[in-house]
Amino acid sequence: MHVPDGFIDAPTSAVTGVVAAGALAVSLRGARRELDERTAPLAGLVAAFIFAVQMLNFPVAAGTSGHLLGGALAAILVGPFTGVLCVSVVLLMQGVLFADGGLTALGVNITDMALVTTVVAYAVFRGLVKVLPRSRRSVTAASFAAALVSVPAAALAFTLLYWIGGTTDVAIGKVATAMIGVHVLIGVGEAAITALTVGAVIAVRPDLVYGARGLARKLKLRVGGELVDAPAVQPVTVPAATRSHRKLWITGLVASLVLAGFVSFYASASPDGLEKVAADQGIDKKAEEHAAAGSPLADYGVKDVDDARLSGGLAGVIGVGVTVVAGSAVFWAVRRRRTHDVSPTHIGTGTDPDTSA
Repeated sequence: MHVPDGFIDAPTSAVTGVVAAGALAVSLRGARRELDERTAPLAGLVAAFIFAVQMLNFPVAAGTSGHLLGGALAAILVGPFTGVLCVSVVLLMQGVLFADGGLTALGVNITDMALVTTVVAYAVFRGLVKVLPRSRRSVTAASFAAALVSVPAAALAFTLLYWIGGTTDVAIGKVATAMIGVHVLIGVGEAAITALTVGAVIAVRPDLVYGARGLARKLKLRVGGELVDAPAVQPVTVPAATRSHRKLWITGLVASLVLAGFVSFYASASPDGLEKVAADQGIDKKAEEHAAAGSPLADYGVKDVDDARLSGGLAGVIGVGVTVVAGSAVFWAVRRRRTHDVSPTHIGTGTDPDTSA
């Protein structure tokens, strides 16, 4: 659903740019409460994984494909604020390096694919886990439903933006019907990928899944005929947990490299949902050439490498590497800021970390 340059007019693009900038500012602040020394490295990996899986277009209808958006997956694994940042990092890398998603439309894409998907998905997810039984299966089921809803929600958001600032004269009803219809189908694929990934991580390290925090019931002891909460016991296997965390990170990175560097060659070559609707409805009449069209990695291939399989694979590996480095740098900086905010100096002065500069 990457919107290219020329689909949305300049005033609307500018407004969405302001909205996106505000969302990123709020997310940077909110991520300070979500990230810690365990989850910050995972957030960089989540961004890289989303980049890799977005290269795997899957067929959804005749001549149409879809790919993961990732907002639901990121929000459930690392938190909604951090999730917005994860998807935004991916969109920035794709736009600047791979000419995927217009640069003037970057605000549109962040608003639609990062903000809308994450907010909608996490709202649905939290609503479901409150009413479902407290179990890992419930988290996985809620992940499926949240991801399923998030994709047509993003399609509806694009339709609204196109109604406000579209550059071609197309009946908005036709655009809405086509966009929502095809993206409901894409949402099924998104839901399956999200549920499988969340379920796999929960099976290995449920403590690292943001959406599963508080899932375990507190141990109760009977004292004087009444049940009371058992005192918290500090874990004594920290080195083992650290090794498990590193193993998960390495496994996730290797999986991302394999998906982007090898499996992506077998992805569907059909246009994705937005591309198909744009061609059918005439939305793409005023599409502009991407400002980064001359990039050596444009269109997910390495310039001057003639073998298509090798070119695409190298581009995918480079993309995963750049995304994990950029994402990790962002989340490391956010975690460092959190550490500074809860330092003894702040605690001693009584400064509220969430209201300090």
